[in-house]
Amino acid sequence: MGWGARPEAEIVRGTGASEWSRAAALCAGQLPVLWLAWWFVTVAGTDDYGYGGGGYLGIICVPVVLPFLGLAHATVQIMPAVAFSRLVPHRLREPEWAWRLVGSAVVGACWFALGNAVWGWSLAVLPWFAGAGVLPVLGLAALRRRKWGVWRSWLLSAVAGFLLFVIVVPIGEVLVDDYEPPRLSAARVAGDWHGGHGSVLRLDPGGEARLTRLPVQAGDAEEGDLSLCDGSGTWTFERDDEFMDTDRDGVLLHIDGACGGRTYWTIGGTEQNPELFVRFGDPDGGDLRILTRD
Repeated sequence: MGWGARPEAEIVRGTGASEWSRAAALCAGQLPVLWLAWWFVTVAGTDDYGYGGGGYLGIICVPVVLPFLGLAHATVQIMPAVAFSRLVPHRLREPEWAWRLVGSAVVGACWFALGNAVWGWSLAVLPWFAGAGVLPVLGLAALRRRKWGVWRSWLLSAVAGFLLFVIVVPIGEVLVDDYEPPRLSAARVAGDWHGGHGSVLRLDPGGEARLTRLPVQAGDAEEGDLSLCDGSGTWTFERDDEFMDTDRDGVLLHIDGACGGRTYWTIGGTEQNPELFVRFGDPDGGDLRILTRD
């Protein structure tokens, strides 16, 4: 073997850097599909609280960050799985891709366990973390004997990612059921509503309202977008209200005294679990506050 030759194993498996780069390209290429699956299961058909098109605006930004996300995913899940497979005794190592799948699932489960301990992630998130490495691992196995350079791998990833990006949005439009807010009545709206930080809104059937630490639209003489008010006021049930330029029902709240101005609480949630919500500040973002029934 000459000085310029490379061992067969190195050609087949690639150096650690080239394999990491291939893994990053594969991770980046699969992200549009993962995004669609995640969005369809967790977001589609739910109340967007008036943001409108937030999910699609998010995917427009995906191509810009795909390479960075691919590198991050390959670093924290795929390459640790590769290292795990190389710890297996050589006589048991084949097929190596199977051990890499096992390692990827284990690493993903470990990241889920960390998120569950720190942020309280739901168990429903576990399959996403455990399965996110399947396509990259199988892709590495398929590319194992191809003498492709780093740039060719990234070029193919970019083409695949773009095609998937173009495809997933129409698929989402076809598959997703549009959210329909509940159609309530004034009688069903009456009662006690609770929010974060001790907020309470009591809507009496006669039109009287009592509030405790309730976020309301700031008055003309107040600073900021909202105020936390205690006291009383009146409310009316609005059907297809024009006050907020919306076709959604809600509660128009008038506060007695100098604290806060009138505030429109839009009806959201479901028939079984209705909600009242309002957004303060930027129409495209702002501070979202939600009230739920006892």
